[in-house]
Amino acid sequence: MIVRALLLVAAAAAAGCSGNQNVFNPAGPAARDIASLGWQLFIVCGAVYLLTLLALAWALARRRVPSDDTVETTASLTRTVTIATVLSIVILIGITISSVVHGRGLTSPSGPGAITVDAIGHQWWWEFQYRDLTPSDFVTSPNELHIPVGVPIQIKAMSRDVIHSFWVPNLHGKRDLIPGQVTNFWIQADTPGVYRGQCAEFCGHQHANMAFTVVAEPMDKFQQWIRAQRQPAAEPVNAEQARGQEVFLQGPCVMCHTIRGTSAGSRVGPELTHVGSRLTIAAGTLPNTRGHLGGWVLDSQSVKPGNRMPPNALTSDDLQAVLSYLRSLR
Repeated sequence: MIVRALLLVAAAAAAGCSGNQNVFNPAGPAARDIASLGWQLFIVCGAVYLLTLLALAWALARRRVPSDDTVETTASLTRTVTIATVLSIVILIGITISSVVHGRGLTSPSGPGAITVDAIGHQWWWEFQYRDLTPSDFVTSPNELHIPVGVPIQIKAMSRDVIHSFWVPNLHGKRDLIPGQVTNFWIQADTPGVYRGQCAEFCGHQHANMAFTVVAEPMDKFQQWIRAQRQPAAEPVNAEQARGQEVFLQGPCVMCHTIRGTSAGSRVGPELTHVGSRLTIAAGTLPNTRGHLGGWVLDSQSVKPGNRMPPNALTSDDLQAVLSYLRSLR
């Protein structure tokens, strides 16, 4: 019965770890090392725990007999304890060696890094900067990290305020972002897909809503995306979009956001040059739909209390115009 119960618990735990954003569903070499080590620890520790429970159950169920006080019994118990101690030491040494072997793969990428990305943590959103030799090729992608499949990506992580932690369970382990320091590490995705990342260090009121998305795609699609991101914002193509741009540039929005190709150049909040192409808004809190975007623009505090974007008192017509303009920025 005990074995059956433990198997049921293990099955339930494994079911809860299936799908995206979990350590045991690796999609890259570093994540596979972590998952392999995790399974080893789970199996070894589970086996030791089970044997300990069985020994305890046997000891509780066994009745004392006169031969327990003999010299032979004492010697047998001494041998048993000695063997158990030696086995414990061997297990601990094995776990240490395995940890060192798997840990080497976490610090050294499988090949030369082709792309370097600055990952900057803010309360409570992420900023990913792609730097090139030419300043005009600089690209910023808030809360959405695009990477090519099969290529090691060098990450230079830093924080603008408090300690954050970069964690994409499917691709790598946690890496802290410490104010005033740069943390260098790497990630790699071997399978195309969309992976969820999360801040893994408590950083304030909206820590739980400080997520980001990693989009892993073939190299040709990544290059197509990066070329599109290097372009300035699209010009309005109709009267409503033109009105939305006017409201944006003449209202409080321009004081916090950048839209390249316009007079909006503030770096307080996320860049919005290509906001219409992103999968989510508010650092992974909401899907990027017109309705959610409208609610966020009007009163972001009702969605994510404590964030630094104030409510906007827009009329219905102005709101719809702004939404049309922002949705056109792809």
